[in-house]
Amino acid sequence: MNKLGVHALVWSGDLTPESTRKVISQTKAAGFDLVELSLHGPKVMDLALTRDLLQEHGLQLGCSRGLTFDADVSSDDPASVARGLSLLEEGISITAELGGNYFGGILYGAMGKYSAPLTAQGRRNAVDALKRVADFAHKRNVTLGLEVVNRYESNLLNTASQALAMLDDVGAPNVVVHLDTYHMNIEESDFMQPVLACGKRLGYVHIGESNRGYLGSGTIDFAQFFHALAMIDYQGVITFESFSSSVVNEQLSNALAIWRNLWDDGMDLATHARAFIAGGVNAAAKARAHH
Repeated sequence: MNKLGVHALVWSGDLTPESTRKVISQTKAAGFDLVELSLHGPKVMDLALTRDLLQEHGLQLGCSRGLTFDADVSSDDPASVARGLSLLEEGISITAELGGNYFGGILYGAMGKYSAPLTAQGRRNAVDALKRVADFAHKRNVTLGLEVVNRYESNLLNTASQALAMLDDVGAPNVVVHLDTYHMNIEESDFMQPVLACGKRLGYVHIGESNRGYLGSGTIDFAQFFHALAMIDYQGVITFESFSSSVVNEQLSNALAIWRNLWDDGMDLATHARAFIAGGVNAAAKARAHH
């Protein structure tokens, strides 16, 4: 059975000690195995406390972030690339310090809508940066996940096939593809082929509905996606991600355009999501076994 995770923004918009306590205890109470912490504005985090709370509640950890336009490893400007590199190294170091071994997200560029296409030099800069940080991460036993996101959040990786080409160019064993159903729904032709194309290189999964709200309330064909995961025998983490204007992170919520209130009760949302995902994964596994 896959480890099931939930994104911290279901519970809280920041990671102050008080919020971290809430995030970790609620994640456990909702029945998840893993919590994903977003390292946007990590300065307020108490790393020792967070590590202790994770151990106390027996939870695994994933970390994620996106880069910014002034710290962008896919920029043509070497100074911006250097700032991006240091954000990536910071994220990897925090992940390792917390006892985690996965750091994913938009690690290859800024999270936001670009006003122009990626340049050839920018792509080379991103590949070189990822080679460097993959080595940095490898020494700390951290896997890097390149999250494939929609056209309004990146001009570099919008499809699984683009991510696989990037993995080929980076050529590091600890870099994997991170697929997210919310983004796939916008950019991919279906929910099956990208998963099959990734195969063993799929290392992390985000489950999000087309409207970012309750699973099953939108247009995503989750049965097809879970079936595809079963076909490649995906053993990795599956993390639920949902955002509402009722829980705000200043850096993240506006970048993700979370303008509407899709839910108020994080616990109801999360327990529903956990049952929905577990049910979908189990149904797909049974169908595969009978096949």
